[in-house]
Amino acid sequence: MERMKQYSLSEMEDKYIGKVGTSVRDEYEYELRMELLSRMIKSTRKERGLTQEALGELVGVNKSQISKLESHANSATVETILKVFRALKADIRFNVQLENRPIQLI
Repeated sequence: MERMKQYSLSEMEDKYIGKVGTSVRDEYEYELRMELLSRMIKSTRKERGLTQEALGELVGVNKSQISKLESHANSATVETILKVFRALKADIRFNVQLENRPIQLI
């Protein structure tokens, strides 16, 4: 019986999306991070027992903006995203790297 060749996720992404550093791959990675951010906001809101309307009141935006944020985080400003996580009492950390070296945010 012939064995199927196995590929890693990274190899599949390189082949079908593009190599790391290309504009197509950068866009894919950005969209993936924004999707995860949206899911984190929604799941944390639910964990805290908040409706979209209640979270919106805490943040100072209307329910539709929370709904939009939970489905497309890339439509929000960084300021709004930070306000949402503060309202959810979430610990926020940023990892910033320039030219393969971390930057300390003090």
